[in-house]
Amino acid sequence: MSSLMNPSFSTLPNHSISIPNNKNRFATTLVSCTSPTFNPSSSDDLNNTNNHSPPPPNIKHEARRHRDAHNFTAKYVPFNAGFDSTESYSLDEIVYRSRSGGLLDVEHDMEALKRFDGAYWRTLFDSRVGRTTWPYGSGVWSKKEWVLPEIDPDDIVSAFEGNSNLFWAERFGKEKCVGMNDLWVKHCGISHTGSFKDLGMTVLVSQVNRLRKMNRPVVGVGCASTGDTSAALSAYCAMAGIPSIVFLPANKISTAQLIQPVSNGALVLSIDTDFDGCMKLIREITAELPIYLANSLNSLRLEGQKTAAIEILQQFNWEVPDWVVVPGGNLGNIYAFYKGFKMCKDLGLVEKIPRLVCAQAANANPLYLYYKNGWKDYKAVKAKTTFASAIQIGDPVSIDRAVHALRNSEGIVEEATEEELMDSAQQADTTGMFTCPHTGVALRALIKLRNKGVIGARERVVVVSTAHGLKFVQSKIDYHSGAIPGMGRFANPPVSVKADFGSVMDKLKDFLRDKSPISSPTQVS
Repeated sequence: MSSLMNPSFSTLPNHSISIPNNKNRFATTLVSCTSPTFNPSSSDDLNNTNNHSPPPPNIKHEARRHRDAHNFTAKYVPFNAGFDSTESYSLDEIVYRSRSGGLLDVEHDMEALKRFDGAYWRTLFDSRVGRTTWPYGSGVWSKKEWVLPEIDPDDIVSAFEGNSNLFWAERFGKEKCVGMNDLWVKHCGISHTGSFKDLGMTVLVSQVNRLRKMNRPVVGVGCASTGDTSAALSAYCAMAGIPSIVFLPANKISTAQLIQPVSNGALVLSIDTDFDGCMKLIREITAELPIYLANSLNSLRLEGQKTAAIEILQQFNWEVPDWVVVPGGNLGNIYAFYKGFKMCKDLGLVEKIPRLVCAQAANANPLYLYYKNGWKDYKAVKAKTTFASAIQIGDPVSIDRAVHALRNSEGIVEEATEEELMDSAQQADTTGMFTCPHTGVALRALIKLRNKGVIGARERVVVVSTAHGLKFVQSKIDYHSGAIPGMGRFANPPVSVKADFGSVMDKLKDFLRDKSPISSPTQVS
């Protein structure tokens, strides 16, 4: 019966089982066997003793049955060269820079994509939101045709990232931004590892997974990181069983960020330098060893990050906001947002793109200085310590990408000092948020532009929150405890009270009196 049910079987299948190794409870011994009668579709062969039905197909099996046939393609070209560039590379090649040493970009065959109108793409993307169909339940892979169109769903490594919250920051807008009534926060920190880096890493690690199955010389994946990149890389590599290597600047990232790659099994190298020093080392190492470079020099990550821009449009029912404010360090993300918005415009989903604002910490602000100098005489800077540690970068890899995005979106660059960014983060927290310091940078940039009249009270603004505040609790503890000299204007430390009714009542009356409406002063006596 087995041969009739499976007439294509011409060789004996090889089956493996794992047996615990008594010498090491974490090790297993692999035993292989063959069977001339085994039929994977037969429940009797799987379990003759209890006649259980076979396990149901998983979501990847379903994806194989419903593969979409299309002719969409993408390839690497020199940055800003276009799909028809005479220099191009397959995405299956391991290449990070053009022949001239410049950046590469992933360019899609827009003519093939334009065979379908904007209404088609809007409907297709909307139909996939909130589903568990592999791989479209991911906010990234629900736009697969615009990300890595040729990758097989079996090769995709995903935690169904993306689809992050976009919420109306009503109170912050009204009280802190001079009466804004249409302020929104795109919380990319509500993600698998707590930052927007998941959006790019699912794409990069999926492509590495594909390359390894093609027997390309990739032993592991490595990155230099200020924290969030290493967390995302180690998690997605762990899902796929791919070794990950992380270069971190010693004593410059939070414990919450450090513990993530450690827990996911990465080789973590704590190096006595800053991020720029780590970046220089990882580039030298990947040139000598079969380690795939995962930093944003690699343009694959930007393909995933651009989907956050498309999500914003989806969440507004394909209406375009007036402004989008993005924190910037290595500067790949501001370009990724531009690229997502631009693709939607070029393919007819929307008619315009929003104006972009890149917000930098004043202690690591090369883009801001370049912008203030009229885009003349760019100079990298030596980044100083900032609470916004993920953007503590003085020599950003994607400087050219960022300038292109800003100049083509009538964009602006603004900065925030350490006190400004921490105060703004705390002001946001008092309205119900729990922000990371980088979001504090973006919020302070918004406040400055609002106070200058650059952004109007009635304009729709989206602030991109790049990471979850829980990854930066130490900075909040230090702020509220008074541990930061000269800082803590809005600190709210715990109040010590004696354990007796009178003392507690006195404190509560003082608190309630301060909080009571001015029009009702007699409510607390």
